[in-house]
Amino acid sequence: MTARDDERNVLARCAAASRGDVTVAIDQREANVFRLAAMVLQSRLPVESVRLMHASDQYFRRYPTDKVSSADVVRKGWVSGLPRLRDMLTMQLRPH
Repeated sequence: MTARDDERNVLARCAAASRGDVTVAIDQREANVFRLAAMVLQSRLPVESVRLMHASDQYFRRYPTDKVSSADVVRKGWVSGLPRLRDMLTMQLRPH
């Protein structure tokens, strides 16, 4: 799998969670990415942000020690950067 494929999969899961199709993250990486995505979308897409945070929180209720800082999410390469995450998700979620 290429880095672009991985990014596409992460964005698809974030989009699904933001629509309410996914209600809990499946692992540490996804929970932290959902949490970060919720934060970067909060001002632009507040409803979607709440859904992402809920899916993240559901995971962290069970595994609270799996939460890492936003900087660590980027440092680990789980997302390429905050502006790109925000822009790519905004494009996917806003109706055209």
